[in-house]
Amino acid sequence: MSLGHLVLSSGRSIRLTELRMSSTYGGMLEGYPCKRINDLKVDWLQRQAERKFPSTPVHLVPPSREYPDETAGAFGPVEVLPSVACVGVFNSTALDPAMDGSTLVVAWFQPAPAVPAGEDADLALRSIRWEELAQDYEL
Repeated sequence: MSLGHLVLSSGRSIRLTELRMSSTYGGMLEGYPCKRINDLKVDWLQRQAERKFPSTPVHLVPPSREYPDETAGAFGPVEVLPSVACVGVFNSTALDPAMDGSTLVVAWFQPAPAVPAGEDADLALRSIRWEELAQDYEL
């Protein structure tokens, strides 16, 4: 059973089979969102995905960054990532017809805690280059 279904810009249909979500700034007790903090959060999300799924390729969708009109602090301008960090396992038909299917772990940020599906999914997520990034598997 899949949690969601997407059609990529390439026309390939993929299924979301596992999804982990967390608050981007959950647990942030001091400071404010800035480039340095956000770069650490983005790197952390990718590393977390790689550790959790060591035998599957991981792709990080570069997050959007907003710059609200707020006074810069000691670490530079305020920079805000989307509020939800996600790691999902996606599956599709095989790249090589001799195999059983293909898979890819994707890390991304999104504005709300919703399962990405259909045309409501972020364009950056739907633009994944599956044929270049995914890995075939045998059952």
